[in-house]
Order: sequence, then structure tokens, then C-alpha cells
Amino acid sequence: MKRLSLIIITFVSQFYFPQYQPKNLSSSDLKKANDWVDKTYNALSQEEKLGQLFIVALYTNKDEAHINQIRNIVLNDKIGGLILMQDDAAREINLVNEFQSKSKVPLMIGMDAEWGVFQRIAKAHKYPWAITLGAIQDKNLIHDMASKIAEDCKRMGINWDFAPVVDVNTNPNNPIIGNRSFGSDVNNVVNSALAYSNGLQDNKVLGAIKHFPGHGDTDKDSHLDLPVVSHNMERLEKTELAPFKALMDKGIGGVMVAHLYVPSLESEKGIPASISKKIITGLLKEKYGYKGLIITDALNMGAVANKFKAGELDALAFKAGNDIMLFSQDVATGKRLIQKAIDNKEISQSRVEESVKKILLTKYFLGLEKYSNINPENINGDLNNASHSEIVQKMYSNALTLIKDDKKLLPLDCKETYYYVPLEEAPYETFLNQLNTGTTVILKKASEINSIPANSKVIVGFHKDNSTAYKPYKISDSSKKILSDLSKNQTVILDVFGSPYALKDIDISKVSTVLVSYENNDDAMKATANGLLGQTKIWGRLPVLVNDNLKFGMGMDIDAKIPTNQTDRKNSSESKNSKTVIE
Repeated sequence: MKRLSLIIITFVSQFYFPQYQPKNLSSSDLKKANDWVDKTYNALSQEEKLGQLFIVALYTNKDEAHINQIRNIVLNDKIGGLILMQDDAAREINLVNEFQSKSKVPLMIGMDAEWGVFQRIAKAHKYPWAITLGAIQDKNLIHDMASKIAEDCKRMGINWDFAPVVDVNTNPNNPIIGNRSFGSDVNNVVNSALAYSNGLQDNKVLGAIKHFPGHGDTDKDSHLDLPVVSHNMERLEKTELAPFKALMDKGIGGVMVAHLYVPSLESEKGIPASISKKIITGLLKEKYGYKGLIITDALNMGAVANKFKAGELDALAFKAGNDIMLFSQDVATGKRLIQKAIDNKEISQSRVEESVKKILLTKYFLGLEKYSNINPENINGDLNNASHSEIVQKMYSNALTLIKDDKKLLPLDCKETYYYVPLEEAPYETFLNQLNTGTTVILKKASEINSIPANSKVIVGFHKDNSTAYKPYKISDSSKKILSDLSKNQTVILDVFGSPYALKDIDISKVSTVLVSYENNDDAMKATANGLLGQTKIWGRLPVLVNDNLKFGMGMDIDAKIPTNQTDRKNSSESKNSKTVIE
């Protein structure tokens, strides 16, 4: 009889067993989980079951009318979850506590937190973008960072991070992926994404690989219009689809489907992947056998919202095979139209059962069978403190990539004097001040370069705007000319505080030393300065193909400087004025 019971449990769990499950899950744990799912599911009305399929957006930077609207949706439409948007962490926590207390089934709380909750909460600490992480060779570090992101998420009551991006960014002009991708190499994307996903899920925060079937080679932003991916099937399987195929059997709990038109996968013209039954049910579920939660990209995005009516879009998405409609713009209409499709036998009730039970079992595995209120006190301090700076600077330090060092200028000599020329539009002071703790650096603005003595060692910084992941990476003609002029009479060290794609059309043939720091913020600048001073090892690798000369995987190792006397570095640092030296 025991064996029969186990067979029944195994059969039932396969029907609605999600891809994600806690490690070391015993058969008794599974039985408890399935019992809770069955009991909860059977206690739901049809309206409540359909409500589990929807996640709506909660903004705290909007007015009280918006808050009341979401409050009414939670209460009346019995939705399955919320996605937290900008921008007050404490208020979000208070509202989530309120909504959870009034929900028959605990809500799944999600957030786009690819570079941590800073992506939505400005007072939190920013973690590196994926392109930076793609340069890191020790992928265990990415796991550690994602574990810290999971800690921040749980501190806010978030249990689903809509990350990581596994799009292979093969198009330097991609307007929406770019810095959000681990790079242009499939294996590097897979290894980086797996470390990130495991860091989340080992700490009971669900991951979601996105944007299926691959958003890396697009020249349109799907927030605004419908991108087309026109590659043939051979190319799609080799590149765009490859990371998803490689990661799906690794226990990653969610896949987010993009608003893309892919003619090789969907013959009906203009049908986005997010509402394509051929792509979601035929490819993702049946051919690839994915059993995790399938969620649409946000349904308010222009690629679909401009073409389909709210509510109708939700019904189309569910018919196609999605389990969850994200950022729904009309839950009530969506539920009504799904029910109408069930009544008309266009959708079976078993499809509802499959999706809802997957959702419920995932909630159970994430610990949502019981909800405990989150304390909002000191939330901003808990999301931004020295522990964050430490791990983030470690990531930037390990990402720092040395492309060339023809004259062996690194590490910098603490007894030398260097000149520093900051270019482009973003702040640079933190970098300069940190350099001056270990050597002497004289600041020269672009208008002052003619006063630099010939044959000097000059550090040039391309400091790009780091305020969003979507800022253009291109270097201005004036900065290119200054770099070229300096290279004629000076020994130049170029440091790119921005995307490596910035080097795509830069002539570095006469530049002695070239580094990529990937980002321009205080943590990146401090980590870079420490690397240049020999305090940390430099061993990152280019995560993207930049041009014919700068290929994926390029990079040189420079070991950290080991002082012959343990007091050398301390004495050297103390002998320098920590303030910027200006002539």
C-alpha cells in the first residue's frame, strides 16, 4: 500500500510539479507540499483560481488613486501576485503586509532586480550589470552576489526576482539588452546565469531566465515596438535558444517570454512569442519539456499593448500556454475572457488546474504557505551598507579587464607621477582620489592637455554616464581626438568606465595600456584604482565580441603587488596626500 501511495504522489506531482524545488526535498516534504496544494486548490472558487494567473504592478511613486486601484484588484480579483515598481521601500513593505493579510492565498511578490533592488529602489545599493559579471572568471563570485541580492529581496518580502537575462547580446546596437546581458558567448552566458540563478534559488528567491526565445540580436526596444528576430532555425538553436535549452533542466523556476516576432518559430505574421502557442506550448513546453512557471513579459509594453486590447491580450497569452500574465492592464476582462474560452472548449479546465497548481506548489516551496509580516524599520539602511559595498567592489575588481599593456606600466609605481585626463560626461573624482592614496596623480582637464610635459605617463578615463543601463556607450569625436593627440607624445593608459563596446571604433594601436572597468560609479572607480595600484589582481576577460581585433575572451592577468616589506604599502599610502593633486 505504501508503494502504491508513493506512485500516486509521484504521478500527481509530475502533473503540476514546478521546475524549482528546495534542495534535499524528502518524499514526506513533497507529500506535505502536494497536500497543501490540493487542499488550497480545492478551497478556491473558479474566480479565485483564475485570479492566481495574474500579477499586477504596484508603484509607490504614484498617487493614492493608484494605490486604491491596486487595493481593489487584490481584494476583488483575488490576484496571484504583485510586481513592485518605484520607489519607496518602506511603503511597499507596508502595502504588501496589508495586501497579504487580506489575500486568501499568499501573494507572489516579484521585482525586476537584475542589478539588485536598486533597479526599482533608488536608496538601495546598486550591484553590477550582467555585462560586468560576464567578465568575471570565478563564477562562484556571481553566486555569492546573487545570494546577497536574495537577502535584500527577502528583506522586502520579495520572493521572485525576474532575473537573470540570458539573451546572448550579439548586436552592439541592441537598445534594450546590451549591459543587461552576460555577453556574446553562449557558454559564458550559461555559466554566469546558472551561478546567478542558483544564488537566488539556494536562498528561496525564485529566478526567471529571460527573454525567451532570445532578445540579444534586436535593434528595437520591445517596450516601444515589436522587434523581429529573423534568423533561421539553425542559428536560433545555436545562439538565441541555446542558453534556455542548457538551463531549463537546472531547476530554474521561471521562464519569461518576450514580445518578439520570430518568423522561423511562428508562421503567422506579426504574432509575438508571448502569445504564440507554437512557441510556448509547442517549443517551450512540449519539445523542451519545461515544467516551471512560464510568465509573459510585461503586458503594458508597446510591442503588444499597441496592437491588442487589455484583457484580450491576457486571454491570448494564457491560451498560448503562459501560466502567469505579468503587468496585466485589465484583470477582470482577462479572467472573463479566459472563462469564456473554457466555456467554449477553447481551453480545458485542466489547463487552469495545471497552471494554478504549479503556482501554488512554487509558493509553498518558497515558504508562502504561511506569511509573516515584514518589518519596514531601517529598510533603507539594510539595503545599502558596508556589506553591500564590500561584495560589489569585489565584483568590479574581478571584472576589471586588461586588453593590452605594451610598456608594462601596471601596476602603477608609487614613486612615479602620473597625469590624469578625465573625458566624457560623468563624474570621475572618486577614481582620482583613490589613485592618490597610492601614487601621485595630477589632474588635467581636456583644455589643459598641452601643459602636460612630453613623454609623461598619462591616464585617460572615458567616464560614461552610469545612471541607467540604457545610456549610449559611444565616445564623442572630441574625446577620440584628445586620446589620439595624447598618444603621439605621451605614454597613455586608457581606462573605459563604460561598456567595452565603447572601444568598437577607437584606434588603440598607439595606446600603451587599455583597461575596461565596465561601469562608472563609486564602487567601480574604487575597485579600478585598487587594481591599477596593484592591491588586487586583474584577471577579467572581455564578455563580448567588440570588433575584429577585440574578441570575446581577451584579457591579461596582472597579479597583485606583494610588498617586500609588509609596511611598504602602508607607508607609501600614508606618504601621499589623499586629496587630488591639481596643477
